[in-house]
Amino acid sequence: MTVSHRLTAVAVVCGAVVAGVVVGLLLVAPSGSDPAASSTGAPAPPPAASSRPVPVDPDVAAVEVVGKAIAAAIVNHDAAAFGKLTCVQQSSADLAELGRKWAAAGKVTATVPDPPVVSGGSATVTVHVEGVGGQKDTPFPLKKHDGKWCVP
Repeated sequence: MTVSHRLTAVAVVCGAVVAGVVVGLLLVAPSGSDPAASSTGAPAPPPAASSRPVPVDPDVAAVEVVGKAIAAAIVNHDAAAFGKLTCVQQSSADLAELGRKWAAAGKVTATVPDPPVVSGGSATVTVHVEGVGGQKDTPFPLKKHDGKWCVP
């Protein structure tokens, strides 16, 4: 596979992940919500700490940290923070669109309810999101890229 094909494949996968996040949040958004009315200007508190024991495997621990960072980005409607968790730099237009959609979802909570699943250089962490419109569990695929875990 050539470099351009790999970059195209990575961009497609990254776009699918972002689209999944957006769809998940839209499913839990209250219908007819006014994003301006739901914003207080103060950032939402970070997701609640888990009572699970700290993982011994450093990769499992690192993936859980990324999962909690994803949850925090969702709760705070911080698309720029989410963009820092991706393996490939996202365009400012894509991040701005994601931020608008998250803001439209209104106030939500997000947690990482279960330990991530790690297999070699790939992993999955599930983020549980709840809002006025309902709840949704979204599995985020991660990969180890240049020694760090990121959303492909």
